[in-house]
Amino acid sequence: MIGLLGGSIFTLMLLAMPLGFAILIACMLIVVMNGVNPVIVAQRLYSGFNSFALLAIPFFLLAGSIMSAGGMNRRLVDFANVLVGRFAGGLAMSNIVASTLFSGISGSAVADTSVFGRIFIPEMARSGYTKAYSAAVTAASSVVAPIIPPSIGFIVYAVITEQSILRLFTAGVVPGLIFSACALLIVYTIAKRRNFPTYPAPSWAEFFRKALRAFWSLTMPAFILWGIFSGVFTVTECSAIAVVYAIFVGFVFHRELTLPKLWACFIEASRTTGAIMIIVGSAKLFSWILAYAQIPQAAVDWMTSVTSDPVFFLMLVNVFLLFVGTFMESSAAKVMLVPILHPVGVAMGVDPIQLGVIVQVNLCLGLITPPIGLCLNVACKVGGIPLESALKDITPFLLLGLCMLLALSYFPQLSLWLPTMVMG
Repeated sequence: MIGLLGGSIFTLMLLAMPLGFAILIACMLIVVMNGVNPVIVAQRLYSGFNSFALLAIPFFLLAGSIMSAGGMNRRLVDFANVLVGRFAGGLAMSNIVASTLFSGISGSAVADTSVFGRIFIPEMARSGYTKAYSAAVTAASSVVAPIIPPSIGFIVYAVITEQSILRLFTAGVVPGLIFSACALLIVYTIAKRRNFPTYPAPSWAEFFRKALRAFWSLTMPAFILWGIFSGVFTVTECSAIAVVYAIFVGFVFHRELTLPKLWACFIEASRTTGAIMIIVGSAKLFSWILAYAQIPQAAVDWMTSVTSDPVFFLMLVNVFLLFVGTFMESSAAKVMLVPILHPVGVAMGVDPIQLGVIVQVNLCLGLITPPIGLCLNVACKVGGIPLESALKDITPFLLLGLCMLLALSYFPQLSLWLPTMVMG
């Protein structure tokens, strides 16, 4: 059964069938062939959609689009330049800082790459950086978006495994900030070796002017995170407030947002949300079929017969997900693999939150790992260069990601310390 299910999904994806529909059709095929009441399809789909927490996805996507249309991201870039532009490789460092700040709003690595690629790659090329290096830095800095809250990937994982979204959000903060800090160090080291240009140190007047221009952009992620972690708002409520905030700032303070731009943001967010929701709904049906075929239990029995060491299990997960991430989109990987990996991890004694962060980081690395590397592909297309030209420059960031995975696997407190401190 599992071979037919996986083969059907893979075949439909090769025929350019959208991912959500490929999973749904393959699951329906299994239901019909095994004589199961077809009503179960509607029940499982409804169960997948019927989650209040999922409302956060369209709101966060919409908030990110409105920020871009309202000029908030441009102000973040200007502030990042005056903050770190004076250092060696300052413009590349600004790229990383801006992505880290924006990641708390967009929740999407591909969105970050698309937005900041159009800003940074041409500017870095004009300043003496190679386009290949510019594309690599832009793609690598964007993978922090799905790790630092709010993260669409963590919401999907939480719905599939019935874990706390807030606890997963909190668990991603420390690994995300460490990744950004180490990426800054890599960029600085490479810039010193290649003699990349720097910006002149800004005057205090210019610094405060740029900080004042970026005030509303900087306040938004801080407000979102404060609202979520203080318990004043739920994650879903905070996502809706973020939309209202972005609209208000875009119309009233920045005055760059117009009704046609706002309508385009609604259309873009609706399309992306539709694709994600079909995948999430199909995930519930897919999980039910796996349980019906007793695949998770078989996986638990097999893994516990091989080893009882949770660290060894996590090493296997890392190798497997890194391989899968090179050719499979992250949402598809979660839908197909998390229903199996989660019960095995729990049986091994791995904390579900730690496992969620490890899965997320693995699949984020897949976004910059050839041959697919969606973020790397987007950055290269924006820069007008072939993918293979950026492979050398993306390698240090891939190695950084591998080191992060090893640390997360061997030291659970790296992801669990902050949730335990904040939430008990």
